[in-house]
Amino acid sequence: MRRPQLAALSRPLGPPLLGLRRGAPAQLWRLLTILGPGLVAAAAGNDAGGVATAVVVGATTGYHLLWAFVLSGLGLIVVQEMCARMGALTGRGLADLIRERFRVRWTVFAMLLLVVANSGATVAQLAGIAAAAELFGLPRWLSVPLATVALAVLVLRLPYRPAERVFLALAALLLAYVVAAVLAQPDWAAVGRGMLVPALPADLGEAALLVTILGSQITPYMQFFVQAAVVDKGATEHDLRAVRLDTVLGAVVANVVTVFVVIATAATLYVAGIAVDDAAAAAQALAPLAGPLATALFAAGLLGSALLAAGVIPLSTAYAVCEAFGWERGVSHPLREAPAFYGLFAGVLSAAAAVVLWPGLPLLRAMVASQLLGGLLLSPLLAFILVLANDRRLLGAGANGPLANLAAGVTLLLVVLLQLALVALALAGG
Repeated sequence: MRRPQLAALSRPLGPPLLGLRRGAPAQLWRLLTILGPGLVAAAAGNDAGGVATAVVVGATTGYHLLWAFVLSGLGLIVVQEMCARMGALTGRGLADLIRERFRVRWTVFAMLLLVVANSGATVAQLAGIAAAAELFGLPRWLSVPLATVALAVLVLRLPYRPAERVFLALAALLLAYVVAAVLAQPDWAAVGRGMLVPALPADLGEAALLVTILGSQITPYMQFFVQAAVVDKGATEHDLRAVRLDTVLGAVVANVVTVFVVIATAATLYVAGIAVDDAAAAAQALAPLAGPLATALFAAGLLGSALLAAGVIPLSTAYAVCEAFGWERGVSHPLREAPAFYGLFAGVLSAAAAVVLWPGLPLLRAMVASQLLGGLLLSPLLAFILVLANDRRLLGAGANGPLANLAAGVTLLLVVLLQLALVALALAGG
């Protein structure tokens, strides 16, 4: 039996999609109707923490670590496809499947990891909102409480879809980095080498950046979100082609934007030796395109991406944890019927706001640090997903094949090796 997962964030589509015997126009229309979960998940994944990570990597290492974005982008496609496929084949969310397959103790462990990682990611979003507001002259002690209350009212009490479109439109302003990168006239030969020739981390800083890149690209909450959204769309095994296309398209678009953020900042800030310690410095990478409007353009794009993710992350956290333990969930329930759901949502959002309001907290560093935390917690969650994707009792013939297992195994191995390299370098004193 199908269960609603994120009804506030998506709408059902009705009958099965992509009827292969209906002719090209009908197939195209059905294909277009299912596009959404992968694109929205990827757009939310290109959040404030992801943008901050890309800016810092480009400004401090140039094109040296571009290969890590390419590999993590491929890993994102692999992981998102497994989760989307499980949603279409089972009609159930990831947390529900974890509880059934691994029972209570491992479910508690998985949900604890998710809450910690998502709380860190929410800190990044509110820090991004605060940084964008400061670029417009609004202090964080005012912008963060206002954003927290507005997001709570919007997500829990008002229609989310219109706001989601506005946030997506603002986040799309980050596409300006693609144009800015071209106008900055980067060394394209160096770009190619950086993308195709992996370089091992030379010190503790680079090892930390590599783990941070993984945490910013394969963000833990995205896997729970995309599977729940596929279920809410009403997708079934008949729709796997459309589901896969949506997932791959979203991941590719998000990764391309991130890579161009790195190229733009490397071609401007790194070449000029400009230290990136706040959002104002990060905005200078858009100067080749926007000139004096670079700060406003960066602030608007950062604000849109942060607001979108700040609405998605606490809500998806509450849904996942309540789903895992069979508690009532959903904004359609009053507080007395779903206290855990509302408590988790409010707790994650409020705790993140308290961290961002801490006096003297460097906002850009907080955004990047949250992605490092996500990268450190990533491998156990990927292991859960890989085991589930191979469970033929759940997926039947739709379980992972040899090629999917190879790709997923390489992704998990890469994450583990980089985590071990970071720990080894830290123990050796960097």
